[in-house]
Amino acid sequence: MLCICKFDLKKQLQFPPTPYSLATQCFAFSSHQLYQWILHSRLRAHVPVPDETHFRDPDTVHLFCAKALKVSAKRAFLPEAKQLHTHLIKFGFCHVLSLQNQILSVYLKCKETEGADKLFEELPGRNVVSWNIMIRGIVGCGKDNGTNPHLGFSYFKRMLLEKVAPDDITFNGLIGVCAQFHDIDMGMQLHCFTEKLGFDLDCFVGNALIGLYGKCGLVEDARRVFNVVPCKDSVMWNVMIACYVLNCLSVDAFSMFNSMRLDGANGDEFTFSSLLSICDNKEDYDFGKQAHSLVLKQSFDSDVLVASALINMYAKNENITDARRVFDKMAIRNVVAWNTIIVGCGNNGDGNEVMKLLREMLREGFFPDELTISSTLSSCAYTCAITETLQAHAFAVKLSFQEFLSVSNSLISAYTKCGSITGAFKCYRLTAEPDVITWTSLVNAYAFHGLAKEATEMFEKMLSSGIIPDRISFLGVLSACAHCGLVTKGLRYFKLMTNVYHIVPDSEHYTCLVDLLGRYGLINEAFGLLSSMPMEVEPETLGAFIGSCKLHANIGLAEWAAEKLFIKEPEKVVNYAVMSNIYASHKHWYDVERVRKMIGEKRDAKVPGCSWIEIAHQVYSFVSSDKMKNQPEALEMYNTLKMLLGPMKEENI
Repeated sequence: MLCICKFDLKKQLQFPPTPYSLATQCFAFSSHQLYQWILHSRLRAHVPVPDETHFRDPDTVHLFCAKALKVSAKRAFLPEAKQLHTHLIKFGFCHVLSLQNQILSVYLKCKETEGADKLFEELPGRNVVSWNIMIRGIVGCGKDNGTNPHLGFSYFKRMLLEKVAPDDITFNGLIGVCAQFHDIDMGMQLHCFTEKLGFDLDCFVGNALIGLYGKCGLVEDARRVFNVVPCKDSVMWNVMIACYVLNCLSVDAFSMFNSMRLDGANGDEFTFSSLLSICDNKEDYDFGKQAHSLVLKQSFDSDVLVASALINMYAKNENITDARRVFDKMAIRNVVAWNTIIVGCGNNGDGNEVMKLLREMLREGFFPDELTISSTLSSCAYTCAITETLQAHAFAVKLSFQEFLSVSNSLISAYTKCGSITGAFKCYRLTAEPDVITWTSLVNAYAFHGLAKEATEMFEKMLSSGIIPDRISFLGVLSACAHCGLVTKGLRYFKLMTNVYHIVPDSEHYTCLVDLLGRYGLINEAFGLLSSMPMEVEPETLGAFIGSCKLHANIGLAEWAAEKLFIKEPEKVVNYAVMSNIYASHKHWYDVERVRKMIGEKRDAKVPGCSWIEIAHQVYSFVSSDKMKNQPEALEMYNTLKMLLGPMKEENI
């Protein structure tokens, strides 16, 4: 009505006015205002603006508004979209369903659910596009906006009641919700519905169903969906391969890849990155190297996604040389590639190389993220480099990354490994909302430094704060109890883990418990626990038991455990050496000679223990008899140590 009042009332108006006839007469009033607003809007940078003379043409305005709404939806320009909505009402385009659908899409992309719902209810004629926008938009809003994603199913029911036929986009969105929330029951009902309507033969719907079954671990059902579709596109092949990869079925994934090649599809960057991601273990390493040869043959090694997967594969298999070679050959890199090589070097204990990579990354203009910083800190923890840890910590504070939980947790771990329990505790105090990993890291920090009282107190605080501990939390507190002989507390925590939190203990928990009982002198109880374990006894558990037997001079049970240990690890020389020392302490010289002969038959060499010190940002490691090596720094340090030992002996330090 406001728009009509501005007209020259002497003109004869068509009644009832059609949208375009009304819009044509409105342009004298509002097209100039729209034109001036567009010139000063953010949309001008993304949408070409017609001349003002062309702005009086309804078709031009319609086309421009459609493009502007599309950009507003993509870039979440909610204020501009609302202004465009107002102008469309003034122009009389409120009955053009295509534009109304675009406005609806903008509101939902910007999570303006109330406005979207109001507009949707006022639409004069809703088509399948309108319903799809509403269903998929509600899902996209999610719980962050206080919206129930399952509300999409209520719209789907209304859609069916209004006799609007769903299409492949409808089913794809609804099945995606089921996959997101692992709602397999609803997903199966939708699967039956798609079969009734014939959409089970559609690649788009089939991909969603395979993704649903793959995430829920129903690989056979996913394969049946795959087999039904007659004409498979490359996306479907990739989704099926990804299903096998997600469920750690490497042989099936590569078998599917071979079938894909026989079908005439060679694979793309998504195919190879998915296959390489499952080759991060020794069992599938050979498959990964074969995949690398195909990557080179088809020139996918220049793709950032594939190259990053190759770096990760080689690094996880401790082949950092080839990982670095792939990284150095990359023509284009992104933050993900840098993070992958930094994580790989850090996990392989090369802390100095990690710091060099971080500096190189900054020099090349890449901005690190929280994963970069946490990976750098983890590598500093691995090498116990306190100077690098302090530098990385300062860098994290400068970039405001300390607020991220992953960075805070890495800082706690790094300071712990570097021997600074005070620094670890300060990082914990600065964490705004510590999670179970934060608490566990601090419990492990105290346990690592032999502070069993502080470790158990921190564990109790974690329980009282409402945090639910996991198996690693219990492993840390059990380790603390084992090292300090807190038998009663250790047994109580073990019962708490199994009876209250229903966590099934693994071999590491049993190792801590055997060590706890054995150190305290309860050898028979430890032996009974070993005999009643519901799983096969691991070498670490037997080793802990033998150590307790040595401590309490129980040679009989030590022999029993050693026999089992020699079978499990026949090539590990250190096991024979421990048993030889036990025999020697009891003067069983015949058995000493027998075990030493067994050592002579083994080709493995004992790994020497080492110590290290950090001087001028460089970590130096020392092993026995390294004085003879050409290391002037080592000789200087030994001379200084010799000079200090004299006064220390005199003062009985």
